[in-house]
Amino acid sequence: MGIFRLVTSLILITFSCFLYAEPIYTWVDKAGVVHYSQQPPKGVDATLIYSEDMEPAKIGTRAPQRKTSPTKEMTDLEKSAQIINAQDQKQAVEICESAKHSLNVLTTHSQLNQQNKETGETVAMTEEQRQAAIAENTERVKLFCK
Repeated sequence: MGIFRLVTSLILITFSCFLYAEPIYTWVDKAGVVHYSQQPPKGVDATLIYSEDMEPAKIGTRAPQRKTSPTKEMTDLEKSAQIINAQDQKQAVEICESAKHSLNVLTTHSQLNQQNKETGETVAMTEEQRQAAIAENTERVKLFCK
């Protein structure tokens, strides 16, 4: 009779964890935040799940680390802008105005011509060249226009 009680006890213990499964309601609000609750929310279409169906998260510890921002190396344009802004404010204003004008032309016109520096002839600017010029002049506006 002792072995029977032992087997019966083991079976009851094994299956008792399923008897304690708790219902959990989950839903996503208008802001996209996921919520979990053991009480059903009012006026919300929630999904019912049970606690035994959830995968437990891995538990562990990690030593705290200081967050360090990566040091960004300055580009040549940023270095020259820093020098010009510090030493020659008039030149910085001229570069700013030139960059604004160029940016205005580049963004309002899609078919532009440019002069080839080597041959001197006028050639059509490709879309890639136009986008590169837009990026360069946007950077100049950011660096020189204060």
